[in-house]
Amino acid sequence: MTLFDLHGKVAIITGSTRGIGLAIARAFQNHGAQVVISSENAEDCVSVGRELGALAVPADVADPDQLAALVDKTVDHHGGIDILICNAGITGRPGPFATIDMADFDRVMAINLRSQVALCNLALPHIAGRGGGSAILISSLSGLRGNGAINAYALAKAGVAQLARNLAVEWGPRNVRANAISPGFIRTELSAPLIADPTFMQRRMAMTPLRRPGEVHEVAGAALFLASAAGGFVNGHNLVVDGGTFITDGS
Repeated sequence: MTLFDLHGKVAIITGSTRGIGLAIARAFQNHGAQVVISSENAEDCVSVGRELGALAVPADVADPDQLAALVDKTVDHHGGIDILICNAGITGRPGPFATIDMADFDRVMAINLRSQVALCNLALPHIAGRGGGSAILISSLSGLRGNGAINAYALAKAGVAQLARNLAVEWGPRNVRANAISPGFIRTELSAPLIADPTFMQRRMAMTPLRRPGEVHEVAGAALFLASAAGGFVNGHNLVVDGGTFITDGS
């Protein structure tokens, strides 16, 4: 058995035109998978799909009809689904709950959590129908720690980790594994302004034993493990990829 071989597997990856999602798509493709690129930006999807030679299906994950079309087009094109990566998400407006904009709260919940419930309900029956596979839900370190600035996002991401546990129980008997990944501070386009802020970086890196940001390929490696035979007996787990931030005492 080749532990990390994904040949013959079909993987839908939302939010896969940049950052962590794109890194996962590239890693999966490098290990043999047929990847399906998806984000709400149709132009970006076409560009990345052309670059990777992959099926690209634009979809706003907050729209149930577009999620259904994503699943249907994947099945029509590839004949089934083996792996689902729910990565698309937004941070929303920063600030405490005391001053939260409830419309923004609803959008953060819809995109970060509700969409994952809806997409799993659509895709997991197809995965089970192929004999089993893997669903990987991208959560966040913020869902494991108290946070005064990104409250709605943190709350949604905590829900994502619980969703993975619930799905693991529900779908495990049909050989579908469900796990979450909780990245910490990762070097992406979105984090670039923070990385350029020396005051922020000094404080944040002091909280991280490895004293550096994570890289997108390191999150992709965790996803590869969970999607492949190497992670075949891992189910209902929340894999934290944060350089030790969660466990440190700050020294």
